[in-house]
Amino acid sequence: MSDTTDTGPVLAADGTPLKRSLRRALRAQKMRALALIAPLLIFVLVAFIAPIADMLFRSVENQIVGNTIPMTVEELRDWDGADVPDEQVFRAMFFDLFLAAEAKEHTKLGSRLNYEQSGMSSLFRTTGRRVDNMGKVFQNAFKEISPQFDDAQFWFDMMSGGAGAEGNARLISNQIGRLERLEATTFSGDVGFVPGAAISDILPNTARAYAAFAAFTHFVNEDVVSEKKPWEAVHAALAVDLEEPATAAALAAYDGPGADALRQAAAAELPPIDMKAAFVDANKDWSRIEYWQVIKTYSPPYTTGYFLNAVDMEKTTQGVALRSDDERIYGLLFKRTMFMSLMITFSCIVLGYPVAWILANLPARKANLLMILVLLPFWTSLLVRTSAWKVMLQQQGVINDVLVWLGLVADESRLVMINNQFGTIVAMTHILLPFMILPMYSVMQTIPPAYLRAAKSLGATNWTAFWRVYFPQSVPGIGAGSILVFILAIGYYITPEIVGGTTGTFISNRIAYHISTSLNWGLAAALGSILLAVVLILYWAYDKIVGIDNVKLGG
Repeated sequence: MSDTTDTGPVLAADGTPLKRSLRRALRAQKMRALALIAPLLIFVLVAFIAPIADMLFRSVENQIVGNTIPMTVEELRDWDGADVPDEQVFRAMFFDLFLAAEAKEHTKLGSRLNYEQSGMSSLFRTTGRRVDNMGKVFQNAFKEISPQFDDAQFWFDMMSGGAGAEGNARLISNQIGRLERLEATTFSGDVGFVPGAAISDILPNTARAYAAFAAFTHFVNEDVVSEKKPWEAVHAALAVDLEEPATAAALAAYDGPGADALRQAAAAELPPIDMKAAFVDANKDWSRIEYWQVIKTYSPPYTTGYFLNAVDMEKTTQGVALRSDDERIYGLLFKRTMFMSLMITFSCIVLGYPVAWILANLPARKANLLMILVLLPFWTSLLVRTSAWKVMLQQQGVINDVLVWLGLVADESRLVMINNQFGTIVAMTHILLPFMILPMYSVMQTIPPAYLRAAKSLGATNWTAFWRVYFPQSVPGIGAGSILVFILAIGYYITPEIVGGTTGTFISNRIAYHISTSLNWGLAAALGSILLAVVLILYWAYDKIVGIDNVKLGG
C-alpha cells in the first residue's frame, strides 16, 4: 500500500500557482490583441456606428417645438382642437415668439413645421417681424402713465427688488435654460440679474419676461442690464399682471422699489389685451385651425412623423392617415429603387459571368492583360464615366448617330435612351460591372479544369458539363458579387441624378435632396433608416435561402 501525499497546487517557475499564472498570461494576451484592433475599432465606431446612431436619433427627434415655444405647448396640452385656441394660448405664443425672434430661432421653428404644413415658415417669419409692435402699445401706455417706465435703471431696481443675489433665482434660471435650448449661447458665470422674491410673487409674468430680457442682454448681447430699456414684451407682461384683480390688492401692501409707479399704473386705464386679434392682424393664417393642429401634433420631443412621411402617411389630430394621391412619392421611389437595383444586378451577372469565365480559363499572361481592362474604370472619375454615357445615349449622341447611319432608326425617330430608367440601368451597369466580375473571377480560379474534362469523359455534353459541374461551383462567386452590386446600387445617387431624369432617380436622390437642399434632415434620416432596414431584411432573406456561408471570394 503506497503512501499518498498532498503536494498542493502546481506552481509556475516564479512560484505562483500555475492556474493563476495561466489566467494572467491569457488576460495579457487578450489585452495585446485588443490594443492591436483598437485603432480599427475606434474608426468603425466613429465613422460608421456613430453616424448610424445619429441618423436613427434624428429620424425621431423633434425637440425644437417644445424648446422654442414651451409655454404655448403647455397651454395647448388641453386644447380639444375643435376651434381656434383661446386668448391664453395666444398670450403664451406672444411671449414665446418674442424671445424666439430675439434669438432668431423662430424661422427654424417655422421651417420645421413647414415640412408638415405648407405656409408655416412664412407665418412665423412674418409674425416674428411684427411681434414687437404688439407690445409697443403697452410700452407707450406705461410711458404716458409715468416717465419712470421709460427708465432702464428704474426697471432694474424695481424688478430686482433690492434683493440682489439673495432673491428668487428660479425664474432667471428657467429663462437661462430656455435660451440654452434655443442655442443662443453657452452660459457660465454670474447671471447679472436675479428677480426679487416679493415682486416675483406680485408680478409673475413681468418677472419672467424681464428675466428673459436680462439673461439675453447679459449673456447674448453682453450689455449691462441696468442700462438697457426692457423689451416691449416686458411691458405687455406687466399689463397682463395688472389685469388680475388680486394684483391691485397686493400692490397696496407693497413698499418696494417702484411701488408708487406700479400703483399708479394699476389705477390707470390700460389698452385692452387682445393678443388673439393682434396675431390675426399680423397674419390672418393664425385663425386657421389646421396650423394650430400641426403645432400641437408636433409638440412632443419625439415623433413618428418623419417615418410616417417616409411611407406616404401623416399624423393628424384624428390619428395616422394616408397622404393624398398626388403626394405619395416615397412608396413609388422605394419600389423603383428595388426594381432597378435588381435589374442592374441581373445585368451585371449576365455581362460579367462570361468575362470572369474567360479570365479564369485564359493563360495567366493574357488573363492579367484583360484584368487591367476590367480595372481600368477604377482609374477614371465616376463623373467622367457617367457624363460619357450622357453624351453617348442622348438623341443626338453617338449611339443614335450610328443607328441612323446604319439605317436601323429613322432620323426623326431617334431613340430616347437618357433621362429615364434605361439610361440609369445602362450607366450603373457599366460602373458596377467590375464589382461583379472580380468576386466571380476569384471563385472561378479555384475550380479545377479537370472537373469539366472528367464530366466530358463520362459522356456529358459541353452544356451538361458546364451546367451540372462548373456552374454550381461558381454560385458562391455570383452570390458575393450580387450582394456587393445590389447594396452599392441601392444607395447610388450621383449617376441616377445625372442620367435618370424624373423616372430614373432612386430614393437615395431624395435623401440627398433633403440633406443638402430642403434641410429636412429628420425625413432624410427616416428614409435612410428604412433603406437600411430593407437592406438588412434582404440580407437576412438571402442568408435563409442561399446561406451566407456559401458566399466566398475564392479559396
